Amino acid sequence: MGAAGRYLTWAGTGLAVLGAGTAAYNLATLRTLPRQVSGVIEPVTVCVPARDEALRLPDLIADLRAQTGVPRLRVLILDDASTDGTYEAALAAIGGDERFTVLRSAAHPAPGWTGKAAACARLAARTDAAALVFVDADVRLQPQAIAAAVTELRKRGAGLVSAWPTQDSGSVAEQLVQPLLAWSWASTLPVGPANHSLRPSTAVACGQFLAVDAAAYRAGGGHAGVAASATEDLDLARALRRAGHRTALVTAGPAAHTRMYTGADDLAGGYTRWLWSAYGGRVDTGAAIGVLAALAYWIPPLAVLAGRGGVRRAGLLGYLAAVTGRLMARAVETRRPPTGADLGSALAHPVSVGYYLTLWARSHRLHRTGRLRWKQRPLVAPETPLARHG
Repeated sequence: MGAAGRYLTWAGTGLAVLGAGTAAYNLATLRTLPRQVSGVIEPVTVCVPARDEALRLPDLIADLRAQTGVPRLRVLILDDASTDGTYEAALAAIGGDERFTVLRSAAHPAPGWTGKAAACARLAARTDAAALVFVDADVRLQPQAIAAAVTELRKRGAGLVSAWPTQDSGSVAEQLVQPLLAWSWASTLPVGPANHSLRPSTAVACGQFLAVDAAAYRAGGGHAGVAASATEDLDLARALRRAGHRTALVTAGPAAHTRMYTGADDLAGGYTRWLWSAYGGRVDTGAAIGVLAALAYWIPPLAVLAGRGGVRRAGLLGYLAAVTGRLMARAVETRRPPTGADLGSALAHPVSVGYYLTLWARSHRLHRTGRLRWKQRPLVAPETPLARHG
Protein backbone atom coordinates (compact mmCIF):
# COMPACT_ATOMS: atom_id res chain seq x y z
CA MET A 1 0.00 0.00 0.00
CA GLY A 2 1.22 3.49 -0.82
CA ALA A 3 0.97 6.69 1.17
CA ALA A 4 -2.69 7.14 0.24
CA GLY A 5 -3.51 3.67 1.56
CA ARG A 6 -1.72 4.38 4.83
CA TYR A 7 -3.58 7.65 5.32
CA LEU A 8 -6.94 6.05 4.52
CA THR A 9 -6.25 3.17 6.88
CA TRP A 10 -5.33 5.44 9.78
CA ALA A 11 -8.31 7.71 9.06
CA GLY A 12 -10.68 4.74 9.04
CA THR A 13 -9.12 3.35 12.19
CA GLY A 14 -9.51 6.71 13.90
CA LEU A 15 -13.21 6.82 13.05
CA ALA A 16 -13.72 3.25 14.27
CA VAL A 17 -11.94 4.00 17.54
CA LEU A 18 -14.06 7.13 18.00
CA GLY A 19 -17.23 5.08 17.46
CA ALA A 20 -16.11 2.48 19.99
CA GLY A 21 -15.31 5.23 22.50
CA THR A 22 -18.77 6.76 22.06
CA ALA A 23 -20.41 3.35 22.55
CA ALA A 24 -18.33 2.82 25.71
CA TYR A 25 -19.48 6.19 27.06
CA ASN A 26 -23.13 5.34 26.41
CA LEU A 27 -22.73 1.89 27.96
CA ALA A 28 -21.41 3.52 31.12
CA THR A 29 -23.90 6.38 31.36
CA LEU A 30 -27.19 5.65 29.60
CA ARG A 31 -30.15 5.01 31.89
CA THR A 32 -32.30 1.89 31.73
CA LEU A 33 -35.93 1.62 32.83
CA PRO A 34 -36.03 0.76 36.54
CA ARG A 35 -37.00 -2.80 37.39
CA GLN A 36 -38.85 -1.76 40.53
CA VAL A 37 -41.26 1.19 40.63
CA SER A 38 -43.74 2.29 43.27
CA GLY A 39 -46.56 2.66 40.77
CA VAL A 40 -48.34 5.34 38.78
CA ILE A 41 -51.49 6.95 40.19
CA GLU A 42 -52.44 9.11 37.19
CA PRO A 43 -54.63 7.76 34.34
CA VAL A 44 -52.55 6.15 31.59
CA THR A 45 -53.82 5.20 28.14
CA VAL A 46 -51.89 2.70 26.05
CA CYS A 47 -52.45 3.11 22.31
CA VAL A 48 -51.84 0.11 20.04
CA PRO A 49 -52.11 0.54 16.25
CA ALA A 50 -52.53 -2.86 14.60
CA ARG A 51 -52.76 -3.78 10.94
CA ASP A 52 -52.62 -7.48 10.05
CA GLU A 53 -51.33 -8.44 13.50
CA ALA A 54 -53.60 -11.39 14.33
CA LEU A 55 -50.65 -13.61 15.21
CA ARG A 56 -48.66 -11.19 17.38
CA LEU A 57 -51.28 -8.93 18.97
CA PRO A 58 -52.71 -11.54 21.42
CA ASP A 59 -49.28 -11.88 23.09
CA LEU A 60 -49.07 -8.12 23.62
CA ILE A 61 -52.61 -8.05 24.99
CA ALA A 62 -51.66 -10.75 27.49
CA ASP A 63 -48.67 -8.65 28.54
CA LEU A 64 -50.83 -5.55 28.93
CA ARG A 65 -53.42 -7.41 31.00
CA ALA A 66 -50.60 -8.46 33.33
CA GLN A 67 -49.27 -4.93 33.92
CA THR A 68 -48.74 -3.90 37.53
CA GLY A 69 -48.46 -0.51 39.20
CA VAL A 70 -50.94 1.21 36.85
CA PRO A 71 -54.34 0.99 38.58
CA ARG A 72 -55.94 3.51 36.19
CA LEU A 73 -54.79 1.82 33.01
CA ARG A 74 -56.82 1.99 29.82
CA VAL A 75 -55.86 0.29 26.55
CA LEU A 76 -57.10 1.37 23.12
CA ILE A 77 -56.44 -0.90 20.14
CA LEU A 78 -57.18 0.10 16.55
CA ASP A 79 -57.66 -2.62 13.98
CA ASP A 80 -56.49 -0.62 10.97
CA ALA A 81 -58.37 -2.21 8.06
CA SER A 82 -56.74 -5.57 8.65
CA THR A 83 -57.29 -8.53 6.34
CA ASP A 84 -56.25 -11.36 8.67
CA GLY A 85 -58.74 -11.37 11.54
CA THR A 86 -56.89 -8.96 13.81
CA TYR A 87 -60.13 -7.63 15.29
CA GLU A 88 -61.45 -11.06 16.23
CA ALA A 89 -58.08 -12.13 17.63
CA ALA A 90 -57.96 -8.99 19.79
CA LEU A 91 -61.45 -9.55 21.19
CA ALA A 92 -60.65 -13.15 22.03
CA ALA A 93 -57.42 -12.18 23.78
CA ILE A 94 -59.08 -9.44 25.84
CA GLY A 95 -61.51 -11.91 27.36
CA GLY A 96 -63.95 -9.26 28.55
CA ASP A 97 -61.35 -7.12 30.33
CA GLU A 98 -63.15 -3.79 30.73
CA ARG A 99 -59.90 -1.80 30.60
CA PHE A 100 -59.59 -2.63 26.90
CA THR A 101 -61.40 -1.12 23.93
CA VAL A 102 -60.95 -2.40 20.39
CA LEU A 103 -61.77 0.03 17.60
CA ARG A 104 -62.27 -1.11 14.05
CA SER A 105 -61.61 0.93 10.94
CA ALA A 106 -62.25 -0.08 7.35
CA ALA A 107 -60.97 3.25 6.03
CA HIS A 108 -57.53 3.73 4.57
CA PRO A 109 -55.40 6.76 5.54
CA ALA A 110 -56.46 10.18 4.30
CA PRO A 111 -54.35 11.71 1.52
CA GLY A 112 -50.92 12.74 2.79
CA TRP A 113 -50.93 10.36 5.78
CA THR A 114 -49.03 7.18 6.51
CA GLY A 115 -51.07 4.36 8.00
CA LYS A 116 -49.10 4.34 11.27
CA ALA A 117 -49.45 8.09 11.88
CA ALA A 118 -53.16 8.04 11.04
CA ALA A 119 -53.82 5.14 13.40
CA CYS A 120 -51.88 6.73 16.27
CA ALA A 121 -53.68 10.05 15.79
CA ARG A 122 -57.08 8.36 15.93
CA LEU A 123 -56.17 6.53 19.11
CA ALA A 124 -54.78 9.64 20.83
CA ALA A 125 -57.95 11.57 19.98
CA ARG A 126 -60.04 9.03 21.93
CA THR A 127 -58.51 9.71 25.34
CA ASP A 128 -58.06 12.61 27.74
CA ALA A 129 -55.43 10.87 29.91
CA ALA A 130 -52.42 12.99 30.83
CA ALA A 131 -50.00 10.23 29.87
CA LEU A 132 -50.07 8.28 26.60
CA VAL A 133 -48.03 5.19 25.82
CA PHE A 134 -47.70 4.06 22.21
CA VAL A 135 -46.78 0.39 21.78
CA ASP A 136 -46.41 -1.63 18.59
CA ALA A 137 -48.15 -4.99 18.35
CA ASP A 138 -44.90 -6.93 18.02
CA VAL A 139 -43.49 -5.72 21.36
CA ARG A 140 -43.38 -7.98 24.42
CA LEU A 141 -43.57 -6.32 27.84
CA GLN A 142 -42.68 -7.33 31.38
CA PRO A 143 -45.38 -6.59 34.02
CA GLN A 144 -43.73 -3.38 35.27
CA ALA A 145 -42.93 -1.94 31.81
CA ILE A 146 -45.75 0.61 31.47
CA ALA A 147 -45.39 1.89 35.03
CA ALA A 148 -41.61 2.17 34.59
CA ALA A 149 -41.93 4.12 31.32
CA VAL A 150 -44.44 6.62 32.75
CA THR A 151 -42.38 6.95 35.93
CA GLU A 152 -39.32 7.79 33.83
CA LEU A 153 -41.35 10.33 31.85
CA ARG A 154 -42.47 12.13 35.01
CA LYS A 155 -39.14 11.86 36.78
CA ARG A 156 -37.39 13.59 33.89
CA GLY A 157 -40.12 16.21 33.38
CA ALA A 158 -39.93 15.36 29.69
CA GLY A 159 -42.46 15.57 26.91
CA LEU A 160 -41.49 12.17 25.54
CA VAL A 161 -39.44 9.20 26.69
CA SER A 162 -38.46 6.54 24.19
CA ALA A 163 -37.82 3.22 25.95
CA TRP A 164 -35.69 1.38 23.40
CA PRO A 165 -36.72 -2.32 23.28
CA THR A 166 -34.14 -5.07 22.81
CA GLN A 167 -34.22 -6.04 19.14
CA ASP A 168 -34.46 -9.82 18.79
CA SER A 169 -33.13 -11.56 15.69
CA GLY A 170 -33.70 -14.97 14.15
CA SER A 171 -32.36 -15.27 10.62
CA VAL A 172 -28.82 -14.46 9.53
CA ALA A 173 -30.07 -11.33 7.74
CA GLU A 174 -31.72 -10.09 10.94
CA GLN A 175 -28.58 -10.75 12.98
CA LEU A 176 -26.54 -8.74 10.48
CA VAL A 177 -28.85 -5.72 10.24
CA GLN A 178 -31.05 -5.40 13.34
CA PRO A 179 -28.21 -4.53 15.76
CA LEU A 180 -27.35 -1.61 13.47
CA LEU A 181 -30.43 0.24 14.74
CA ALA A 182 -29.00 0.76 18.22
CA TRP A 183 -25.41 0.88 16.95
CA SER A 184 -26.29 3.82 14.67
CA TRP A 185 -26.88 6.11 17.66
CA ALA A 186 -24.90 4.34 20.37
CA SER A 187 -21.65 4.72 18.39
CA THR A 188 -22.23 8.26 17.12
CA LEU A 189 -24.15 10.25 19.77
CA PRO A 190 -23.36 10.82 23.44
CA VAL A 191 -26.95 10.24 24.54
CA GLY A 192 -26.70 11.74 28.03
CA PRO A 193 -25.99 15.30 26.85
CA ALA A 194 -28.43 14.84 23.95
CA ASN A 195 -31.21 13.98 26.42
CA HIS A 196 -30.75 17.41 28.03
CA SER A 197 -30.84 19.27 24.73
CA LEU A 198 -33.68 20.83 22.77
CA ARG A 199 -31.81 20.49 19.48
CA PRO A 200 -34.04 18.47 17.13
CA SER A 201 -30.97 17.06 15.38
CA THR A 202 -29.90 15.18 18.53
CA ALA A 203 -33.28 13.56 19.23
CA VAL A 204 -33.50 9.76 19.13
CA ALA A 205 -36.79 7.88 19.39
CA CYS A 206 -38.23 4.47 18.60
CA GLY A 207 -41.98 4.32 18.07
CA GLN A 208 -42.20 0.72 19.27
CA PHE A 209 -42.47 1.91 22.89
CA LEU A 210 -43.05 5.61 23.63
CA ALA A 211 -44.31 7.33 26.77
CA VAL A 212 -45.64 10.81 26.01
CA ASP A 213 -47.05 13.68 28.04
CA ALA A 214 -50.41 14.45 26.43
CA ALA A 215 -50.08 18.24 26.72
CA ALA A 216 -46.63 18.18 25.12
CA TYR A 217 -47.94 15.83 22.44
CA ARG A 218 -50.66 18.31 21.50
CA ALA A 219 -48.25 21.27 21.67
CA GLY A 220 -45.95 19.54 19.21
CA GLY A 221 -48.80 18.90 16.77
CA GLY A 222 -49.23 15.22 17.61
CA HIS A 223 -49.15 12.71 14.81
CA ALA A 224 -50.98 15.18 12.58
CA GLY A 225 -47.76 17.19 12.51
CA VAL A 226 -45.82 14.19 11.17
CA ALA A 227 -48.60 12.73 9.04
CA ALA A 228 -46.49 11.98 5.96
CA SER A 229 -43.30 10.97 7.75
CA ALA A 230 -41.80 7.54 7.11
CA THR A 231 -40.12 7.88 10.53
CA GLU A 232 -42.97 9.41 12.49
CA ASP A 233 -41.43 8.45 15.84
CA LEU A 234 -38.23 10.42 15.28
CA ASP A 235 -40.06 13.36 13.73
CA LEU A 236 -42.54 13.42 16.62
CA ALA A 237 -39.64 13.76 19.06
CA ARG A 238 -38.16 16.56 16.97
CA ALA A 239 -41.52 18.35 16.86
CA LEU A 240 -41.82 18.20 20.64
CA ARG A 241 -38.33 19.67 21.01
CA ARG A 242 -39.19 22.50 18.64
CA ALA A 243 -42.23 23.17 20.85
CA GLY A 244 -39.91 23.51 23.86
CA HIS A 245 -40.30 20.05 25.42
CA ARG A 246 -37.34 17.81 26.14
CA THR A 247 -37.32 14.25 24.90
CA ALA A 248 -35.16 11.44 26.23
CA LEU A 249 -33.93 8.04 25.13
CA VAL A 250 -33.47 5.24 27.66
CA THR A 251 -33.04 1.53 27.13
CA ALA A 252 -35.90 -0.73 28.14
CA GLY A 253 -33.51 -3.50 29.18
CA PRO A 254 -35.44 -6.61 30.24
CA ALA A 255 -38.72 -4.65 30.37
CA ALA A 256 -39.37 -4.82 26.60
CA HIS A 257 -38.17 -6.70 23.57
CA THR A 258 -39.36 -7.23 20.02
CA ARG A 259 -38.64 -9.12 16.84
CA MET A 260 -39.24 -6.34 14.39
CA TYR A 261 -38.95 -8.41 11.20
CA THR A 262 -39.05 -12.11 10.44
CA GLY A 263 -36.66 -13.30 7.76
CA ALA A 264 -34.64 -11.62 5.04
CA ASP A 265 -37.57 -10.60 2.81
CA ASP A 266 -39.55 -9.03 5.64
CA LEU A 267 -36.44 -7.20 6.84
CA ALA A 268 -35.59 -5.89 3.39
CA GLY A 269 -39.13 -4.64 2.85
CA GLY A 270 -39.26 -2.97 6.25
CA TYR A 271 -36.00 -1.09 5.89
CA THR A 272 -36.65 -0.18 2.28
CA ARG A 273 -39.88 1.44 3.43
CA TRP A 274 -38.13 4.18 5.41
CA LEU A 275 -34.38 4.32 4.78
CA TRP A 276 -34.82 6.88 2.01
CA SER A 277 -35.87 9.39 4.68
CA ALA A 278 -32.63 9.04 6.65
CA TYR A 279 -30.36 12.10 6.74
CA GLY A 280 -33.25 14.38 5.84
CA GLY A 281 -34.00 12.36 2.72
CA ARG A 282 -30.92 13.85 1.00
CA VAL A 283 -29.02 11.54 -1.32
CA ASP A 284 -25.84 13.61 -1.09
CA THR A 285 -25.81 13.54 2.71
CA GLY A 286 -26.57 9.83 2.77
CA ALA A 287 -23.83 9.17 0.24
CA ALA A 288 -21.36 11.14 2.36
CA ILE A 289 -22.32 9.09 5.42
CA GLY A 290 -21.87 5.97 3.33
CA VAL A 291 -18.35 7.04 2.34
CA LEU A 292 -17.45 7.60 6.01
CA ALA A 293 -18.90 4.21 6.94
CA ALA A 294 -16.87 2.55 4.19
CA LEU A 295 -13.75 4.37 5.35
CA ALA A 296 -14.22 3.31 8.98
CA TYR A 297 -15.50 -0.24 8.50
CA TRP A 298 -14.19 -1.47 5.13
CA ILE A 299 -10.74 0.07 4.76
CA PRO A 300 -9.22 -1.28 8.02
CA PRO A 301 -10.17 -4.95 7.36
CA LEU A 302 -8.99 -4.57 3.76
CA ALA A 303 -5.69 -3.29 5.13
CA VAL A 304 -5.43 -6.41 7.31
CA LEU A 305 -5.80 -8.55 4.20
CA ALA A 306 -3.72 -6.53 1.74
CA GLY A 307 -1.39 -4.38 3.84
CA ARG A 308 1.94 -5.06 5.49
CA GLY A 309 3.75 -4.00 8.62
CA GLY A 310 2.40 -0.85 10.24
CA VAL A 311 -0.50 -0.57 7.80
CA ARG A 312 -1.68 -4.08 8.63
CA ARG A 313 -1.38 -3.38 12.37
CA ALA A 314 -3.33 -0.15 11.97
CA GLY A 315 -6.00 -2.00 10.00
CA LEU A 316 -6.22 -4.69 12.68
CA LEU A 317 -6.65 -2.00 15.34
CA GLY A 318 -9.45 -0.42 13.31
CA TYR A 319 -11.22 -3.73 12.70
CA LEU A 320 -11.01 -4.71 16.37
CA ALA A 321 -12.32 -1.26 17.35
CA ALA A 322 -15.28 -1.75 15.00
CA VAL A 323 -16.05 -5.19 16.47
CA THR A 324 -15.69 -3.86 20.02
CA GLY A 325 -17.90 -0.86 19.29
CA ARG A 326 -20.57 -3.11 17.80
CA LEU A 327 -20.51 -5.38 20.87
CA MET A 328 -20.68 -2.45 23.27
CA ALA A 329 -23.58 -0.91 21.32
CA ARG A 330 -25.39 -4.24 21.58
CA ALA A 331 -24.74 -4.29 25.33
CA VAL A 332 -26.12 -0.73 25.58
CA GLU A 333 -29.33 -2.05 24.05
CA THR A 334 -29.68 -5.40 25.82
CA ARG A 335 -28.01 -4.63 29.18
CA ARG A 336 -26.49 -8.10 29.25
CA PRO A 337 -23.17 -9.66 28.17
CA PRO A 338 -22.87 -10.37 24.43
CA THR A 339 -23.94 -13.79 23.18
CA GLY A 340 -22.26 -15.95 20.59
CA ALA A 341 -24.68 -14.60 17.98
CA ASP A 342 -23.75 -11.04 18.97
CA LEU A 343 -20.06 -11.86 18.51
CA GLY A 344 -20.69 -13.46 15.13
CA SER A 345 -22.61 -10.46 13.82
CA ALA A 346 -19.98 -8.08 15.21
CA LEU A 347 -17.20 -9.95 13.41
CA ALA A 348 -19.27 -9.60 10.23
CA HIS A 349 -19.74 -5.86 10.77
CA PRO A 350 -18.24 -4.88 7.35
CA VAL A 351 -20.85 -7.14 5.72
CA SER A 352 -23.60 -5.53 7.81
CA VAL A 353 -22.55 -2.06 6.68
CA GLY A 354 -22.59 -3.19 3.05
CA TYR A 355 -26.05 -4.72 3.47
CA TYR A 356 -27.32 -1.49 5.03
CA LEU A 357 -25.94 0.66 2.19
CA THR A 358 -27.58 -1.65 -0.35
CA LEU A 359 -30.96 -1.28 1.37
CA TRP A 360 -30.50 2.50 1.55
CA ALA A 361 -29.86 2.70 -2.21
CA ARG A 362 -32.83 0.44 -2.93
CA SER A 363 -35.09 2.58 -0.74
CA HIS A 364 -34.14 5.76 -2.61
CA ARG A 365 -34.68 4.08 -5.97
CA LEU A 366 -38.17 2.86 -5.09
CA HIS A 367 -39.06 6.18 -3.46
CA ARG A 368 -38.11 8.12 -6.61
CA THR A 369 -40.31 5.86 -8.73
CA GLY A 370 -43.24 5.97 -6.29
CA ARG A 371 -43.19 2.21 -5.66
CA LEU A 372 -42.79 2.13 -1.88
CA ARG A 373 -45.50 0.11 -0.17
CA TRP A 374 -46.01 -1.33 3.30
CA LYS A 375 -48.60 -3.92 4.29
CA GLN A 376 -50.33 -3.74 0.90
CA ARG A 377 -50.58 0.07 1.00
CA PRO A 378 -48.66 2.93 -0.54
CA LEU A 379 -46.35 4.26 2.14
CA VAL A 380 -48.16 7.63 2.10
CA ALA A 381 -51.74 7.81 0.88
CA PRO A 382 -51.62 9.65 -2.47
CA GLU A 383 -53.39 12.94 -2.92
CA THR A 384 -56.45 12.95 -5.14
CA PRO A 385 -57.16 15.80 -7.58
CA LEU A 386 -59.91 16.95 -5.19
CA ALA A 387 -57.51 16.95 -2.24
CA ARG A 388 -54.95 18.94 -4.21
CA HIS A 389 -57.25 21.52 -5.73
CA GLY A 390 -60.45 21.40 -3.74
